[in-house]
Amino acid sequence: MSPADPASVDAYIAALPPDQRDALTDLRARLNALLPDHIEVMSYAMPGFRQPGPKGKMVAGYAAFAKHLGLYPHSGSVIPRIDCSPFKTSKSGVLFTPDRPLPDALLRQIIETRQAEIAAGYGRKG
Repeated sequence: MSPADPASVDAYIAALPPDQRDALTDLRARLNALLPDHIEVMSYAMPGFRQPGPKGKMVAGYAAFAKHLGLYPHSGSVIPRIDCSPFKTSKSGVLFTPDRPLPDALLRQIIETRQAEIAAGYGRKG
């Protein structure tokens, strides 16, 4: 489990080109507003938010790539259940660009769906 590490998140974002840096700074603030008691971490080489507590699950991560940005709810079953159009999606995430960020309503729906999935025990063993 990754410890709380906002300094590493700061470094990740600071290393990006300005348009991506601005877009992910905005996304980070919006996620923090939706998940105020969660722990900011680096997980799978991307910034994200984990539930509080020693067994807190990852709620969402985000990352920058050469031609797009992505939001990843750390579950293969969240994005397929949500209408993310017109954004491109994969089983594990939704892609966007600095000039076309995710709308607040879609971001909230993704986070709420992931939180409900965690609350229902998705991924628990035994």
